[in-house]
Amino acid sequence: MLVFVWFEVILSLLSIAEARVLDSVLEISKKYDFVIVGGGTAGCVLANRLSENPQVKILLIEAGGSGDGNENIVIPFLGVALPGTTVDWNYTTTPQSGLQGRSIPYTRGQVLGGSSSVNLLTWNRGSNNVWDRWAKITGDPGWSSNSIQEFYLKTSRIVPPADGRSTAGQIIPSAHGNGPVQVSLPGFPTELDNRVINASKQLGGRFPFTVDLNAGNTVGFSSMQSSIGQGKRSSAATAYLDPVINRTNLDVLLNTHATKIIQSGTVDGLPNLNTLEVASSPTGQRYRVTASKELILSAGVIGTPQLLLLSGVGPKSTLQAQGIPSVIDLPSVGQNLTDHPLLPNYFIVNSNQTFDAILRNPALFGADIQEYMATGQGLLVDSPGNTQGFMRLPNNSPIFSKFKDPSAGPLSAHTEFIFVDGFATFGPLTQPAEGNFMSLLTAVVSPVSRGTVRLATSNPFDQPVIDPAILSSDFDSFAMVQAMKDAQSFISSQPWSGFVVGPLGGLAEADTDEKKEAFARNFSVTVNHPVGTASMSPLRAKWGVVDPTLLLKGACGLRIVDASIFPVIPESHPQAVVYTVAERAAALIKARHGC
Repeated sequence: MLVFVWFEVILSLLSIAEARVLDSVLEISKKYDFVIVGGGTAGCVLANRLSENPQVKILLIEAGGSGDGNENIVIPFLGVALPGTTVDWNYTTTPQSGLQGRSIPYTRGQVLGGSSSVNLLTWNRGSNNVWDRWAKITGDPGWSSNSIQEFYLKTSRIVPPADGRSTAGQIIPSAHGNGPVQVSLPGFPTELDNRVINASKQLGGRFPFTVDLNAGNTVGFSSMQSSIGQGKRSSAATAYLDPVINRTNLDVLLNTHATKIIQSGTVDGLPNLNTLEVASSPTGQRYRVTASKELILSAGVIGTPQLLLLSGVGPKSTLQAQGIPSVIDLPSVGQNLTDHPLLPNYFIVNSNQTFDAILRNPALFGADIQEYMATGQGLLVDSPGNTQGFMRLPNNSPIFSKFKDPSAGPLSAHTEFIFVDGFATFGPLTQPAEGNFMSLLTAVVSPVSRGTVRLATSNPFDQPVIDPAILSSDFDSFAMVQAMKDAQSFISSQPWSGFVVGPLGGLAEADTDEKKEAFARNFSVTVNHPVGTASMSPLRAKWGVVDPTLLLKGACGLRIVDASIFPVIPESHPQAVVYTVAERAAALIKARHGC
């Protein structure tokens, strides 16, 4: 990520509303109607929706803090400085064979709002094909694109960009709702934006222009829609939790880890997993709290399977070998970890308008900070990328003789492109001391590679073993190479004439498919889009972790609501999908319990 090693400033910004939070586990009650583990994207949605009924008592538990006053969370451009800080779980993967044995950082938000507070803000609903495939996989038409739309519309609303310009003709208003999350188009246009749009309009074919990537078809090039309002991050914490933080039926407990799920008895012969053990530190005293209606895990793609495994829910033989008594034998727990590989492609450009000089010069950066603070305008109102594109592989690609098309359908892509007007440090390369650059980020959004999350130890405060198996499938490496070639074809079109000087460094020497693949393996990371480690499946299927209503299989009292339940990764950025899942989950919970 971009690293501002020379930049440290304390700012007084609009912070999270004065929160009615608990600082100690000693302050909580011993029983609630609902206990939500994880104050991240899904957890904040559930806390909001379930507390709408004042008769229902809810406890939301977050392992991190509030993020109050953290300017890197609030200011969109500075989101790249959050990985590796105190609001990050600071996970690291196992050595990745597909990345030449490199281990890579794995950023997950440890703060109210979770990863919606630390991500780079891209807002993609997912194609209609994504949702219809989920409905087919699970056997539940409630996940279909037609059925899910009402829940997506509840998540968010379009607001003007920070510069207040008209966005008429750049979105499809009917595709958007009136929910809490603020979503906007870029508020600080760059020299790349028109080039991207004009190139896609001129090229067409496999490089189509799509007005609104959130209208059901995610194939094409368009302006980025991001979870930003008035030049500030709009997260699950600010959009869903802040407005309801003073509800008297909602307790929010911070800096507290869930350590184990406890069986309190049986219901209809099934273990009732409605009691949670928590602690504030590895050596701290353990406390228990019970959910009379449901215990809800929203601990995320890493935290949810880790907690299940620690509690004896997972592959029986593996748990017993680690000295953990088996409660429910569910071999799928921790399996199916899927992520989008990302490769930064750097190009030298004929320009002095990139942000490269700003990142090298503290005085220039300070001036941008002052502009932002005084006017709410300038470079910092957006994340670094203003435009994105999604493409499908050529229909006659030889890889399809070996692999069935892994995408959800023709409205979904295989690869993604993000255009950044400067050197964005994703991966092992760092910004050169001089020069102006464009970062063209390529990603594989329909990966075939599947990884795992496993326990390293039985200590809940130890990090689990995370293996996303990046680029371990021949399909994924083929698709990445195709993306590299497509990227260079795209910027060779007329709108880029005279702007792109040429590839930087080793990319210039990667002039064959074999060399491109080697380059990708040396410099790829991920987009930090992990999903799938507690995937849903049909009600009576022997595989999977939760049923189509997100209830844990083989148990009573426990539901999972976060990106771990995704059966297949969406061919898009996942945060809007998580919000949508959480909205539907809230409706399912209310219907089940009459609240």
